[in-house]
Amino acid sequence: MEASIKVNGTLLVSDLCATAVGTDSVVSQDTLMDEKRFICDSCGETFSQKCHLKSHFLIHASEKSFTCDVCGKVFAQKGHLKEHNRTHTKEKPYSCDVCNKNFSQKGNLTKHFRTHTNDKRYSCNVCNKDFSQRGHLNEHFRTHTKEKPYSCDECGKNFSQKGHLNEHNRTHKNEKPYSCNKCSKAFTQKRYLDAHCRTHTNEKPFVCGLCGKAFTEKKDLKRHCFIHTDERPFVCDTCGKAFARKSNLNVHCRTHMNEKPFICDICGKACSQKSKLKEHYLIHNNAKPFSCNMCDKAYPRKEDLKTHYRTHTNEKPFVCDMCGKAFARKGHLNEHYGTHTEEKPYSCDICSKEFSRIGNLNEHYRCHSNEKPFVCDMCGKAFSRKSNLNEHYRSHSNEKRFVCDLCGKAFAKKFNLTKHYRTHTNEKIVFV
Repeated sequence: MEASIKVNGTLLVSDLCATAVGTDSVVSQDTLMDEKRFICDSCGETFSQKCHLKSHFLIHASEKSFTCDVCGKVFAQKGHLKEHNRTHTKEKPYSCDVCNKNFSQKGNLTKHFRTHTNDKRYSCNVCNKDFSQRGHLNEHFRTHTKEKPYSCDECGKNFSQKGHLNEHNRTHKNEKPYSCNKCSKAFTQKRYLDAHCRTHTNEKPFVCGLCGKAFTEKKDLKRHCFIHTDERPFVCDTCGKAFARKSNLNVHCRTHMNEKPFICDICGKACSQKSKLKEHYLIHNNAKPFSCNMCDKAYPRKEDLKTHYRTHTNEKPFVCDMCGKAFARKGHLNEHYGTHTEEKPYSCDICSKEFSRIGNLNEHYRCHSNEKPFVCDMCGKAFSRKSNLNEHYRSHSNEKRFVCDLCGKAFAKKFNLTKHYRTHTNEKIVFV
């Protein structure tokens, strides 16, 4: 890490010196256990602490300085200028003999090597977490202090690490330096490229220790772990609703503000989420990239395909906590809740009849329009409801799945079974 010293008004830089804190004259001290590991490469004198080397360095600093002819940065020692030049040439002559990772500075290689030896000499005094490098400890400590000293000049967003700010700046420049060598897709950050490459190899290295589910990205594993702990640390200040993911909280907050910042430039439709806008664009180009491998039915959205799969597996993960009834879709569960509350928020603007589900209202509208969009492809008979068409198909297949549990008689339609039950109870059927 580089530190600066002012000598006669000139800013000199040395990566051997300790990091400056607050002013040019105040530096942090790294005491090392009875070792003299800090060597002056001008005269060879050794020191046990960086601050002592820094004090000694002032003797040589006034004697000479070396200037980078690319960016104008000034160094007190030629060796430091030589190392600095590698940031421009991207030269990395120091290679790790364990993993072959390359570095521009020998000191960085030494620090890196501790990750292989598990040498973690720096410990956090708040949570006792250990680190191999002091810089990593300093960055970690900001998770406790919530300090974010690095600010974006473009949008004002703050970051706890300079590296995160540099990555963020690429979003403003639309700079994507990391490209996939299989499909040429480009990314702003290397970790995004690494995660993307796993989609080609189907590699999922991050495995949940509780249920064995595997993920391509570490962040997805972290999110998944909330399922087991039922931890929801992100709470809405407006309504108190809690979420396992911060991104879900951000999306939820827009429901209070009715904020829909993502606009379709074709039809003007506004969406609260960028992912929803991407899905919406598929409607315009009629793209259906997600295909069912069981029946070849295709959908524009991945979540629609997941919902469709439940028709094959008969999975119903959404359960009513009042009556135990299960549903394949969350929307159907929400509509079902209206049957318990007797809430009917959907009203017909022709006859004022009210419904608990918007699907029922849409079906009801066909009574007024006499619209019958569901047509049997075997005999041409048309129906206003899809469920009625499905029942009708059984008349062609002679399927009778509704069976009386009193006498065993079977019927193709549930309505006919209901009528039949009344013959056992002697209940009179009145047709209105």
